[in-house]
Amino acid sequence: MVIPDRRVRNAATMARPAAPHARASLISAARAEFVKKGLKGARIEDITAACGLSKGAFYLHAESKEALFAEVLGEFTSELQTLIEQRRGETERFFAEHGPVEARDVVERSARYELLLTVSAESDLRTLELLWSYRDVMHVLIRGSQGTDFDTVMWSFVDREVAHVSQEFQRLQASGALRTDVPAEVIGSLIVGTYVLLAQRMCQTEEKPDLAAWASSIHRLIREGCAPRESFPAESAARGSAPASSSRRAPARALSRTRSTPRSGP
Repeated sequence: MVIPDRRVRNAATMARPAAPHARASLISAARAEFVKKGLKGARIEDITAACGLSKGAFYLHAESKEALFAEVLGEFTSELQTLIEQRRGETERFFAEHGPVEARDVVERSARYELLLTVSAESDLRTLELLWSYRDVMHVLIRGSQGTDFDTVMWSFVDREVAHVSQEFQRLQASGALRTDVPAEVIGSLIVGTYVLLAQRMCQTEEKPDLAAWASSIHRLIREGCAPRESFPAESAARGSAPASSSRRAPARALSRTRSTPRSGP
């Protein structure tokens, strides 16, 4: 995400206070107030009252509420960028070591295909964990930054990530591992949009959800919704009693079973 330069410069040059516990309490109170009232509506006196500090003490830790939010946002974006770069590195290493995933890998559920799913799911879980930690920041960027220097930060980031995810899917489409009748940019928008909405959903609950189950569900939807058409008979066989090999020898029977027998699970 791109943070306004002026805010970053202000936060970076601000003198560090000598009371770290008071500072942590102030940041926590500010984050809660930003969620409730947005950046423009939040008042410094309400933030300091919530953490037992005087209004004057606020300026020992930040020169403005916007500078304080910029600092928290900077921490979040730095960690998020680290995860993005880590995922890109893992993906590049995977293809360098194992070669491209092709339609046959998807149909046969090859070890290479399953390994790619595992690598992707682990990366998605790390991202969800980070979003949980900064769910309030995401909420402010989505719904509480209007009329401030931060009101376009979220959507600039979304546009960049949609483009990146689309490029990843174009590579899989080119190798035949994903269906080609859906534009890659639509898939990218769907995936990035899903994470944005899940982050917003996180902010509406105090109890941490089962993020591993969320990551698994996301991948199940992506895998089954984007699989090439020739993988469907094998999918049916994998869920039924016939082995995958017999499914590939008689795809018509496997497809017939899929249509006539309702699925009992996800």
